[in-house]
Amino acid sequence: MKKMAILFVFLALVACAAGCSYAADAAVTSAVNTGFKRFNVYTDRSMRDNHYMPSGWMGDYGDVKIDAGCKDNPHGGISCIKIVYTAEQKQGAGWAGIFWQNPANNWGTKQGGFDLTGAKKLIFWARGERGGEVLSEVKVGGITGEYADSDSVAIGPITLTRDWKEYTIDLTGKSLSYISGGFCWSASAADNPNGFTVYFDDIYYE
Repeated sequence: MKKMAILFVFLALVACAAGCSYAADAAVTSAVNTGFKRFNVYTDRSMRDNHYMPSGWMGDYGDVKIDAGCKDNPHGGISCIKIVYTAEQKQGAGWAGIFWQNPANNWGTKQGGFDLTGAKKLIFWARGERGGEVLSEVKVGGITGEYADSDSVAIGPITLTRDWKEYTIDLTGKSLSYISGGFCWSASAADNPNGFTVYFDDIYYE
């Protein structure tokens, strides 16, 4: 009887250990499956983990120049994005902007985009060359059409400073299952009559 009792205790301990191990493994798997890893839009020029292309030029597109490999005081790494906006209103719109799209030039007519479900925010860093530059808005999503973005959220207006500053777009509660317009900025000639030079860097979802 004594030997039998010892055997039952041993078997119970083995079963408990196996069960606890399984529960721990299941918890880890669940965390991995539901976690959202950082998803970069831009870190440095030509980085393999950059996503989306600055292909959606809007409004007075002739007033805008972009250098995605600018080495003038980047926030991180070796390069940043430099935007020059002249506010000349060459197309008569009175404003200009650029959408970072997937695939390039996708205005909702092509399948593409990314499932960003689980992302809680979009973070980007920005600064102005002189300070006082005004961005009308910075946006996630908003592309319409046959293959429309699943949601859209924007912040703005934003008045930039000469120093790098971190900005956040809260994505809590947003439907991010299909986002082909991963990042967008716009600015008006009314807010920036002399145009501006602004910089973006380290744009990512987390």
